[in-house]
Amino acid sequence: MKKLPALFSLLASIGLWYACVQHPQNKKMTLRSDLKVSNHGVNIAYTDTGKGDTTLLFVHGWCINKSYFNNQVKHFSKKYRVVTMDLGGYGQSGKNRNSWTTNDFAGDVTAVINTLKLKNVILVGHSMAGEIIVQTKLDAPHQVIGLVGIDNFKGFDGKPESAKAKADYAKAIAELKMHFKAVTTAYFNQDLFYKTTDTAIRKRVLKDVANADSAIAIASMEDNGFNTVAKLKAIKTKLHLINSDYTPNDTIGFIKAGIPYQLLQIHATGHFPMVEKPTEFNRLLQQAINQI
Repeated sequence: MKKLPALFSLLASIGLWYACVQHPQNKKMTLRSDLKVSNHGVNIAYTDTGKGDTTLLFVHGWCINKSYFNNQVKHFSKKYRVVTMDLGGYGQSGKNRNSWTTNDFAGDVTAVINTLKLKNVILVGHSMAGEIIVQTKLDAPHQVIGLVGIDNFKGFDGKPESAKAKADYAKAIAELKMHFKAVTTAYFNQDLFYKTTDTAIRKRVLKDVANADSAIAIASMEDNGFNTVAKLKAIKTKLHLINSDYTPNDTIGFIKAGIPYQLLQIHATGHFPMVEKPTEFNRLLQQAINQI
């Protein structure tokens, strides 16, 4: 499965893809940026707030960062322990490694889980992090009790990738290498924002993408060997999806492959429902948590 929806018609098959602590006096959440754990020498930045028997661990998508879950931190830390993190190479995390595969990113998530001794973890992964949280479930099966995807696995058909799709994907990667900013700007504007997406949100996303390390971002896309069907079957865990309906959500592949899932849809948002409609997103996430 590709890590984001199709780039645009020219590149038809590509998919792109603080610490909050309770102040002892006024109990307001204070952001910190100095909390990090190490994954084989790479510092992974995270936030950790709230208390509870269940931990919600949020994992961001391609070229963005943990701050996109600030609303969820504020809302859910009243009932749960809430952790957000920057994947290696993104946000405030380190860039000192040479490999940026799904397994590497899952290692970042597992390092946070193990270092913080998290239990009863529900992983919430946006966009390309859908595959990352699936791999993390395989890597930390006892700590992870549930998976929630955000606007991912939308075109899952359960079939092997065709030769044409592979060729189109390679072509798109080549385009990214030559014209990273132009290609990503066109892609996000055309395919990831909805007509109602707020201008401020558009600017925020495009700024983060433009400021991303393009070499790491492209390398994140080049790992196209994730066997989605086999991995989803191996986790033996129901996949909860909170997806926007600005593009179709095809669930036939899950049914044919016998993979349990729940689809919770948000109307009239783009690819970033957690910031575009946080109140509705939080309500749907609570539904998924209740089922888990």
